[in-house]
Amino acid sequence: MEITINNNIYKQAHDYAEKHGLNLSTVIENFLLRFIGKNQGPDEEPIPDIVLSLMGAAGSLDNDDLNGREAYYQYLEEKYK
Repeated sequence: MEITINNNIYKQAHDYAEKHGLNLSTVIENFLLRFIGKNQGPDEEPIPDIVLSLMGAAGSLDNDDLNGREAYYQYLEEKYK
């Protein structure tokens, strides 16, 4: 299996990992674990409750409204009725 990554992204990720004393493979694995919804590793800091509470605050967006404009305008209409 082969994965291709943009050189600029690879360089930035490598620099990030190096700055935080991590191995780039570990950073990528941790990201993928979060992406697929698995628990974090033993040495990883938990996500603060306040962040978790905000993650779903905006609600879901329609598939055809990727930037959320319609949802935002609907929110404003409801707020200022």
